[in-house]
Amino acid sequence: MKIQFLGAAREVTGSKHLITTDSGKKILLDCGMFQGKGLETDAMNRKLGFDPATLDHIILSHAHIDHSGLIPYAYKLGFRGSVVCTDATRDLCSIMLADSAHIQESDVKWFNKRRVAKGFEPVEPLYTGKEARACMELFIGIALNRKFNIDDNIRVRFTNTGHLLGSGLVSIDIRENGKKTSIAFTGDIGRPVNRILKPPEPFPACDYLITESTYGNRLHPQMEEAEKELLDIIIETCVEKQGKLIIPSFAIGRTQEIVYSLNNFFNAGLLPKINIYVDSPLAVNATDIFRFHTAYLNSGVRQVMETDPDPFGFRSLFYLKSAEESKQLNFTKKPCVIISASGMMEAGRIKHHLANNISDPKNTILAVGYCSPITLGARILSGEKIVSIFGEKHEVKAKIAKIESFSGHADYEEMISYLSCVDKSRLKKIFMVHGDYTAQEFYKNELEKAGYSNIEIPVQGQEFTI
Repeated sequence: MKIQFLGAAREVTGSKHLITTDSGKKILLDCGMFQGKGLETDAMNRKLGFDPATLDHIILSHAHIDHSGLIPYAYKLGFRGSVVCTDATRDLCSIMLADSAHIQESDVKWFNKRRVAKGFEPVEPLYTGKEARACMELFIGIALNRKFNIDDNIRVRFTNTGHLLGSGLVSIDIRENGKKTSIAFTGDIGRPVNRILKPPEPFPACDYLITESTYGNRLHPQMEEAEKELLDIIIETCVEKQGKLIIPSFAIGRTQEIVYSLNNFFNAGLLPKINIYVDSPLAVNATDIFRFHTAYLNSGVRQVMETDPDPFGFRSLFYLKSAEESKQLNFTKKPCVIISASGMMEAGRIKHHLANNISDPKNTILAVGYCSPITLGARILSGEKIVSIFGEKHEVKAKIAKIESFSGHADYEEMISYLSCVDKSRLKKIFMVHGDYTAQEFYKNELEKAGYSNIEIPVQGQEFTI
């Protein structure tokens, strides 16, 4: 059989890995969208590298758009196979893919006004809300650690990775030509200690391992330090400087972690008397899904829920859905915290909040996760003094801060610890994906020190016979 790497190859977005069995079955691990490369991104997303109509199955590690975001596009181009994932991933995708379609339709509408004015042909979004809704009929949600036969010769199992609600390492057993081949695909690996999710769990033995490497050359500070730093930044910005704290955050996962920390500050009497706004319809809906899937939450959260029935809500926290509510935040002069998507500052309501607040020295822009190179978030964090938002130049006068340990990705020591359950004597090859090449080279060296060998770092489009 063969495996071809069609995305997240020496980069951190666009996760897509195509398995073709000797009998001709085509199985795609993830179907993710490339993000954060400007105009180049659109062209990359439109070239899948395979004919979706010939695809039998998509096996989805988790719901983040760089792993799931092109499923509606594949559907639009003829894919009618099954999408196999965990039950929580299915529920999150039902809102995330619709939100992705809405953003594309809005962005294309704005973009086409400029194109038509210059005499160019209008462009179409990759997909619309119609395709995003229709493709959900293909989803099959299964529980963690349950063996599921997708046909007579292919069996799938998901093991918790603690990265996102519903995220699971994919174990695939394929029987053909009288032998069984086991492939493990980590998707994204969470941290061993997470504020709200259960930690990653050991996974079954495999012959081939496909593993992420996002933080392949970084170490995170301790979580307790990060929470103290968050509270200090809130006090400095909102109490001492009487400004606004703007937190660009991924609507799913990161936002719930931050809100949970703020909820604990509130319960302990540490949170200043200021309003906290979660300005993201997607985050509002996702938080409801978190409340429903309590089996994925860790023992600490469940213990808090014994005395606090809603760990994602408190008196001074407001969830905003409507655009009108969001716009009203532009006019408030009171100190406050605004949490809004997206985390890389590339799309959504956060861009409006940045445009309105980045030039005021009283304010703080706080990044709480990874920003891919070339994104607006990466440019702001790199220290650029003038940034373009919606085509207009803005001087960066607000304080720029970053807290690393809110990241949902394990660092390289945590990833190596997670892989310790692997039977090295059985493992034939490791494929390293989902990371910048510099980080991957460093991580490869660390894995070799830990006793792993035969490690490949595929380039885009590279195919291997296994």
